[in-house]
Amino acid sequence: MSEATTYSGAVDGGTRNLLCIEGFMLMSCAMGLYFRVGGDWKQLALLFLAPDLSFAGYLGGPRIGAAAYNAMHSTIAPLVLGLAGVALNSHLALTIALIWMAHIGFDRTLGYGLKHGKGFGFTHLGRIGRAAKEG
Repeated sequence: MSEATTYSGAVDGGTRNLLCIEGFMLMSCAMGLYFRVGGDWKQLALLFLAPDLSFAGYLGGPRIGAAAYNAMHSTIAPLVLGLAGVALNSHLALTIALIWMAHIGFDRTLGYGLKHGKGFGFTHLGRIGRAAKEG
């Protein structure tokens, strides 16, 4: 088979490593800013894994699950929330946005990317879990 017919839609090699490092930097910057603006450890502990509640979308099947997961693991919504927090001088909105960004960065650092509709294990950063073991 040619390379064009076997392409999985995921990055690999140096590009994947670069995106994981980028995720680490996103997490580090978001956490640094969180504490710089006076973020609370309790709020961080309570909300850090909240975006993963989007896994419940997989109860509706892989396409709905991927859409729900991607909505909560794309940087668009937390960036909008963070901008709103700054514009409205809302400390709560800003700290929630920073926690959300840190979570996304943490996931990317570990190699968990945005999901494809094929199933949970198929991400833009490559296969994870059972999907990775199956080849």
